[in-house]
Amino acid sequence: MHELVGALRSYAWGSRTALAELCGRPVPSAHPEAELWFGAHPADPAYLRSSDGTRSLLDLVSADPERELGPAATEFEGKLPFLLKILAAEEPLSLQAHPSAEQARAGFRRENRAEVPLDSPMRNYRDDNHKPELVVALSRFEALAGFRDPRRTVELFRALDVPALASYTELLAAQPDSGGLRTLFTTWITLPQNVLAALLPEVLDGCVRYLSSRKRKFAPEARTALELAETYPGDAGVLAALLLNRLTLQPGQGLFLDAGNLHAYLRGVAVEIMANSDNVLRGGLTPKHVDVPELLRVLDFEPIDLPLVLPEPAGDGSVRYRTPAPEFALRRFDLTEGAGQVPLTDAGPGIVLCSVGSVRLLHDGTQLVLERGAGAWISATDTDIRAQAVDGPAQVFCACVGGNA
Repeated sequence: MHELVGALRSYAWGSRTALAELCGRPVPSAHPEAELWFGAHPADPAYLRSSDGTRSLLDLVSADPERELGPAATEFEGKLPFLLKILAAEEPLSLQAHPSAEQARAGFRRENRAEVPLDSPMRNYRDDNHKPELVVALSRFEALAGFRDPRRTVELFRALDVPALASYTELLAAQPDSGGLRTLFTTWITLPQNVLAALLPEVLDGCVRYLSSRKRKFAPEARTALELAETYPGDAGVLAALLLNRLTLQPGQGLFLDAGNLHAYLRGVAVEIMANSDNVLRGGLTPKHVDVPELLRVLDFEPIDLPLVLPEPAGDGSVRYRTPAPEFALRRFDLTEGAGQVPLTDAGPGIVLCSVGSVRLLHDGTQLVLERGAGAWISATDTDIRAQAVDGPAQVFCACVGGNA
């Protein structure tokens, strides 16, 4: 086992305080800090720290995948199949979805044939993998995720009482299914600018009136539309956001998103784990590259219930976040000082991330102390990893290959 130093990613929507505080660095940071990557993705791999210096986790795994990954090396073509992150959103992320594995392979080949550089801002597919993902809130975490039941959306539109919405309301009321959602979303996301410029202010006025009336049922949806419009004025994604489930995760609650689910994380701090991919199709609420035709190609318009993932007791003192993804599994351990050593995992490959307090990892007569915001790489040859809280309560997340939890 080795200490793992995460790769810090700065984006405009990030926080100047959350990750700095988490990692014990001066606050505020010089730039917005959005993500801390613990993985072996070629775009920004984490680094192992040892007495011999530092080494990329990507280089370590690539040099001897059988030793580092064990049987997973064969199943996942010698690559670590997941990417673990800490995400800190001060402002909304883009309205986005991720492709299926088949769509990712086809899109990656297509853009390679077109000789689009991998680092081009116009690139949609930076690798050939899909990106199912799970976020687990460390703080109150706000999100839009998946298309809401159209009947409830019709109820929302009627509650806003905006005459300019009437034709769209009746369109969805006449076809309250995935077909109606596809038609309405496609219409809105491709509206001519002059039509959008007339419609959007009327919808926002309706949201203001609704909130002024002190009605509660759709207050989060109306407030979110106003907040998005303030950050991204004149953006069709503000209208599209009215079609999505609006969620608030409390610390410890999770959200799983499979291929094709339209979503936008709004604010908060969370642990995020996903298949080892950086493929994103954006539809709005961003200054980055937006490719509406490609987004429409991958979207799943089937309405879904609020896709919460609640922690389940795993029988070993941890809780498990169950998902169908074969690439990853995630558990959380809440450790108390003086409780002795707790078995974390029989064997790797895996990544341990300390999110609260500090923790001592013990293995084969050696120990490694992780402070808050630090991680550790557990190779397939590392067995019987144990943990112990240091100087107060601690919390750790353990990420491993799906089926190994």
